Amino acid sequence: MEPWEAEVSQQPVVEVEIGSLSLSGSPRLAGERAEHIQSLAAAQDPLPPITVHRPTMRVIDGFHRLKAAGLRGERTIAARFFDGDEAAAFVLAVQLNVTHGLPLALADRKRAAERIIVTHPLWSDRKVASVTGISPGTVGEIRKLVGRESEPARRRLGQDGRLRPVDGSVGRILAGGLLTANPDLSLRQVARAAGISPETARDVRNRLRNGEDLLPGQRRGKTAGRPDEQPASRKEFGPLVIAAPGGVRRRGEPAADRAVLLKRLKADPALRFTETGRSLLRLLALHSVRNEDWEAIISNVPPHCSDIVADLARQFADLWSEFAVRVKEDVAQIG
Repeated sequence: MEPWEAEVSQQPVVEVEIGSLSLSGSPRLAGERAEHIQSLAAAQDPLPPITVHRPTMRVIDGFHRLKAAGLRGERTIAARFFDGDEAAAFVLAVQLNVTHGLPLALADRKRAAERIIVTHPLWSDRKVASVTGISPGTVGEIRKLVGRESEPARRRLGQDGRLRPVDGSVGRILAGGLLTANPDLSLRQVARAAGISPETARDVRNRLRNGEDLLPGQRRGKTAGRPDEQPASRKEFGPLVIAAPGGVRRRGEPAADRAVLLKRLKADPALRFTETGRSLLRLLALHSVRNEDWEAIISNVPPHCSDIVADLARQFADLWSEFAVRVKEDVAQIG
């Protein structure tokens, strides 16, 4: 239940002059249904209280009941007041008209979703869907058509009231690093630290155990586009540059080549069936994301964390560089 729903349910029922109420702003595009009004007017039972926006005296819920009371010749009607802003009043009107009484038509619900996306841009597709009674996928399509956001939101408010990133790649990579460094962490601890759900943390843990990519194929498909579709002003994150011993620098393998090599390593029984081998595969999988995913991670690093992240990245680069040298030396000594 949203805070404004609880607020309304706790309000006392009072008698309000029918002539003082406004019927503007209804989420019903086609207006009221005459037959429904007549059936309510003919009923002998008292009409349930309507909901009224106190600042504007607009009817939030109960258009048909108000008309029916007028047909009965009544001059007042039982009502509860709502004191929130107009955006919240519209959301409440939609939610109340979806969950009881004469349901809103599909066209009404889609139009309502469009308006709510504009007034509540941080709301997730699922949260908007829960209010309007349409599917999250339909809300996502409507969001694309609305196109009112000057800058796409990086985080959205879910049904549980928590803000989560739209692109979960950053959280998945961070969770992978946490689990690799400390496998004994609970899923809730990882989820809290990485800003993801416990279920996503569970998926990351399972992928690490299986030596799989931390980013699901579907998510990658959303971030990766054709090269000729990328904005011209965007700075591309090219092949990795690795510091080698003696100050010599060489370019790393392109992302596609790295993926092929990693896949070959995953198929090697000497790595798959030993604990140290699986640990190595998990570490390598952390760095096997595509260039587009690296771009998403870079652009989503909070400014106040950038210095720490950059310093850790340099330290890890040095560790990998030393690792590469020692691996080559050990092979040479064995040979």
